[in-house]
Amino acid sequence: MVELVRSLPDEIKEIIEPYEWNVKTREGISKKSELKIKPVPSIALNGELVYASTIPPQEDLIQAIRERSGLE
Repeated sequence: MVELVRSLPDEIKEIIEPYEWNVKTREGISKKSELKIKPVPSIALNGELVYASTIPPQEDLIQAIRERSGLE
């Protein structure tokens, strides 16, 4: 999942601030609880769980990012 985000085109990476939380740490457990995430890996955009326990095709992720950033 992290590699998917790292491989996004530069134009998309410029409009996002990716964070990766380790669910074995206190901070990661807290964030997982805050976002109501059960399965991992997961992707949340603007605090909303968008992909849970699945790695989306890159184009789907790009579209989801654009929609939530007001570019679409």
